[in-house]
Amino acid sequence: MGMGKALADAFPVAKAVFDEVDAALGEKLTQVIWEGPAETLQLTENAQPALMAVSLATLRVLETEAGFDVGRDAAFVAGHSLGEYSALAAAGSLTISDTARLLRTRGLAMQRAVPVGVGAMAALLGLDFEAATAVAEEAAQGEVCQAANDNGGGQVVVSGDKAAVDRAVEIAKAKGAKRAMLLPVSAPFHCRLMQPAADAMAKALAEVTIKAPAAPLVANVLASPVTSPEEIRRLLVEQVTGTVRWRESVAYMAGQGVTHFFEIGAGKVLSGLVKRITDGATGLPVGAPGDIAAAKDALAAAKSA
Repeated sequence: MGMGKALADAFPVAKAVFDEVDAALGEKLTQVIWEGPAETLQLTENAQPALMAVSLATLRVLETEAGFDVGRDAAFVAGHSLGEYSALAAAGSLTISDTARLLRTRGLAMQRAVPVGVGAMAALLGLDFEAATAVAEEAAQGEVCQAANDNGGGQVVVSGDKAAVDRAVEIAKAKGAKRAMLLPVSAPFHCRLMQPAADAMAKALAEVTIKAPAAPLVANVLASPVTSPEEIRRLLVEQVTGTVRWRESVAYMAGQGVTHFFEIGAGKVLSGLVKRITDGATGLPVGAPGDIAAAKDALAAAKSA
């Protein structure tokens, strides 16, 4: 709780983003973000727009305080799972209001797609993607078990029917995984069990305007750049049931000469993954007032490099 509050207190442009999200949803989500209760914020229909709000509020501060411009200064935009929506909003492909409503729909649809307890997700650490995929295939036994997130650094998340995911944990351990553990999630994201949610998102996305992004989006399911609004619309639907190919996405961007990755919003997990995926790249988390000056310096260094 409290994420983004220091930014909103210090910068009116950040506060304006939270106000816009509240207006789009017709409720005071900001109050839940800053004051709780935690269990309400953790509901995926609240957590998804909340995380987007923090990311876009941070971006607005970077724009005003550091002169950052996505179209001019970013080679690509990308986001992990729900973060892909934040990336599109950052690039002007979606409005903040539409993004908030889409993420509310996405969160509700994902939660409703599979009854609680039927599905599960597990992290397999110390296996590469090919080995983890083989584990998932062996564990399926007629049920669903898929590689959901290829996060890089030997971290792959599998998702599917609970019994199958339980089997995957044991098989992974037998095959030499450093660790294999169930994750405390409310639904099995990024697998075929999410098809009802994908159908709901197809309907919701058909009703919003998507513009070409100011910088190409490196899409989760392709790990390559897209700019076509209709392709973006299609890929956002596929993303609900498809693998988040984060390792390949970062590797692609690094291969195109990207050396500075800015993680805009709450947390610093992706910055850590960037450093594990590619040598020589810098991952800089930006999500609090104290991060803005460092980001401004890093942007200047990136431009002069």
